[in-house]
Amino acid sequence: MKKSLKELAEWVDGTVIGEGDVEISGVAPIEEAEPGEITFIANPKYLSKLSETRASAVIVSKDIRQADKPLLSSGNPYLAFGKILSLYSQKPYQARGIDSGAFVSPTARLGKDISVFPSVYIGDRCSIGDRVTLYPGVCVGEESTIGEDSILHPNVSVYPRTTIGKRVILHAGVVIGSDGFGYAKDGKKNFKVPQIGTVEIEDDVEIGANTTVDRATLGKTILRRGVKIDNLVQVAHNVVIGDDSIVVAQVGISGSTKLGSNVTVGGQAGFVGHVSIGDNVMIGAQSGVMNDLASNQAYTGSPAIPHREFMRIVVSYLKLPDMKKLLSDIDRRLKKIEQPDASENKEK
Repeated sequence: MKKSLKELAEWVDGTVIGEGDVEISGVAPIEEAEPGEITFIANPKYLSKLSETRASAVIVSKDIRQADKPLLSSGNPYLAFGKILSLYSQKPYQARGIDSGAFVSPTARLGKDISVFPSVYIGDRCSIGDRVTLYPGVCVGEESTIGEDSILHPNVSVYPRTTIGKRVILHAGVVIGSDGFGYAKDGKKNFKVPQIGTVEIEDDVEIGANTTVDRATLGKTILRRGVKIDNLVQVAHNVVIGDDSIVVAQVGISGSTKLGSNVTVGGQAGFVGHVSIGDNVMIGAQSGVMNDLASNQAYTGSPAIPHREFMRIVVSYLKLPDMKKLLSDIDRRLKKIEQPDASENKEK
């Protein structure tokens, strides 16, 4: 597929600087791009490569106004790159049908143009939407629903009575609807509290490989529309994650925690249970969230505190060796002042 730079600029709502008729047939990294391809610069530290790349055109920020090759100027060059990459990389969907090596319950309701690979299991009374793709090893428990155009990659496990919306992507090894971690002490023994709730995943959610989302004890664990979750994340029972939130790898979210809309959680952050996080909150990597966090702020540290306050603490922390040296010097001088003069002691 070939597109002119002008057509690509229209596609991403950008502006052409230079020759707009140059033909683009693909996308490549700035160091590897060849004539006929487009590349991008989102980080200013790579500006030196602008004159070195062999690409026919470069996606740049609006700050860059001239170069020795055509430019596609954008307010968000990385977003423009993503949209153009999608244009060149996505292939038209082709339905595969149901492989003979799959098991499909006779009570399941199947949509049009689905693709069901070998070793897939679809349980009783399931509902599978149009153009759904289920790769090898996918297990869909009874009474579960999967919306149209969703993709479940190999070895995804969907426990019974789970609801998955439209255009959802679940990567390999994802487990949806396993039991929440609920136990009550009976003396020294642990009594398992039945987990009879469900999981609801709304439209346009993407979940990374080997992430787990537990079913609710009662009610629902909910991932709202547009949530994006990285690999190796644990979402516990009765958690609610708001629209368009992002959760990065190795995060652990304890039971009944509520995340607002457009929340960003850095890698390896952890949450205690039953806390509420406001809208538009950013939580730094490895933070420990132990209490409610107000909306529209950034937080870092363990326990998580406002980011500016955390940075002040870090600056003080780096000065601790000098502060210790100063305090030791002051302590030594005070002791010298407080000690009786040796000559005075002799006179007495």
